[in-house]
Amino acid sequence: MRDIAIYGFGGFGHEVACVINKINEIEPTWKIVGYIDDGVAVGTTCKYGKVLGDRNTLNQWPTSIDVAIAIGSPKYLAEIPAAITNPLVSFPNIIAPNVFYFDKESIKLGQGNIITFGCRMSCNITIGNFNILDGNISLGHDVVMGNANMMFPEVRISGQTEIGNQNFFGARTFASQCLKIGNNNRFGAGTYILRKIKNDGLYMGNPAKKVSID
Repeated sequence: MRDIAIYGFGGFGHEVACVINKINEIEPTWKIVGYIDDGVAVGTTCKYGKVLGDRNTLNQWPTSIDVAIAIGSPKYLAEIPAAITNPLVSFPNIIAPNVFYFDKESIKLGQGNIITFGCRMSCNITIGNFNILDGNISLGHDVVMGNANMMFPEVRISGQTEIGNQNFFGARTFASQCLKIGNNNRFGAGTYILRKIKNDGLYMGNPAKKVSID
């Protein structure tokens, strides 16, 4: 078994520990050594482990270690891996055992992705790095996804949709087929995306409408 640390001591970090434990029930793969967090005191504990230190601790880690970045923010999903310079750190994909695939061999994944319980993956899907699919996410055929996207539970992405980088999808967001979604967008819970989305917007409603922030 390989050592693994979970980056992020919050609730989602606890969920990721549960996913790892379920994986281990089927095939012993990882030993959870604890948590890394930049804002929680060393020694703080929960059922699944204790905080070992911050990113500096990880950069000085003396042995080979896997890390799962369990923070639901596209900004930090992009920033944290770039700040980890220790060549002994690896970022595996963490995939819950009950993820359902139409054609697993046609799914392409980068590194550091977390796909939790109940997700549904069609065929010919390409996913980049450090994306989080947090519970009952559905990706249709030929979806292409970039890096550091965060999807909250029950997001539905229809076939042939192209998603850029660092987008935040609130729970039960829906995207219609054959769309292009750019970078750095935020979609409120229950948003229905029915047209092309560019960059740097906040969208809410059905259909999605861009919202101004004063």
